[in-house]
Amino acid sequence: MKELFILAVVTVFTLLTYYLVEPFAHSQMHKHIESEGFAYKDLPALTKKGDAEHGKELVMGAGACVGCHGIKAEGMPAPMDAVTAAQSYGVNPPDLSTAGAIYEPKFLAALIKNPAHALMVEHKFDESKGQMHPMTSFYGAGGDLDQEIADMVAYLQSIAPKAEEVTPAMAFENACGRCHAIHYEYNLDGELHPSWTQIGEKPVFKKKQDELKFETKVLDYQEALKKYMGTLPPDLSMYIRSRGEHYIKTFVENPQNYLKGTAMPRVGVNAEAAEKIIEHLENVGDSKRHKREEVGKNVMIYIFIFAIFAILWKKEVWRDLH
Repeated sequence: MKELFILAVVTVFTLLTYYLVEPFAHSQMHKHIESEGFAYKDLPALTKKGDAEHGKELVMGAGACVGCHGIKAEGMPAPMDAVTAAQSYGVNPPDLSTAGAIYEPKFLAALIKNPAHALMVEHKFDESKGQMHPMTSFYGAGGDLDQEIADMVAYLQSIAPKAEEVTPAMAFENACGRCHAIHYEYNLDGELHPSWTQIGEKPVFKKKQDELKFETKVLDYQEALKKYMGTLPPDLSMYIRSRGEHYIKTFVENPQNYLKGTAMPRVGVNAEAAEKIIEHLENVGDSKRHKREEVGKNVMIYIFIFAIFAILWKKEVWRDLH
């Protein structure tokens, strides 16, 4: 019994020390924000039922979306390469093929109607001062504005893949990968992937001059992005380990809660896409987590069995001395 008491005391003090160093200290050092489940309560709900066919006409026509965005699902590539787009708009506009599956519908509606408001960057783009957001607002095509926007959202949803078909990499690349890089090679599905840059995965080059050309494009893109954002967005290779899941999710949900006045926009992803972004960052920054968890479980089982044998051995050796 004496040994069990000592073990209990050591365990209690160990757990207390861990709590004071990690959970408690973390809660004191970092502002804690509760997630709203990516509901975007400040944005109005969609009250109109959209007509996808009419929405397609608007996206291709009066909405002028294809003047900046590609729609690969419709066989329409981006009108300009990533670097030229960034030099024109500050950042490369995303392809719209997966937008309907990745972004919350009412966020898409608000984004079409007033980009600066939906993205929560009105402090950076004040129209009264002539500071216009690169994405122009849609003022309608002569009909009911709310209905037309609902139609455009319905069209984007109609061409998007099903939610279960959106991979973690797809969600990350569309929502985050045009501003953030992943410097290190990483494993996905057991395969090693090259580093991710803001203009895509870095290919394997046979010739050094081709690699230098690619790196020059990346630097040109980053220069435009830095000018647009005020600073180069951080590399996310290890962010899941340095910041943790809760911080990243709530930061993506509303960056202003953590950094008032930041140039980082609200991303507007839905809850399912947010989970997939986190999963992708875990695949990148903690790719061995499943193997580590399995090894940890086996180690704990070993320690438990070893403790039983140790106690039985101790009783056998010391039996005649007590």
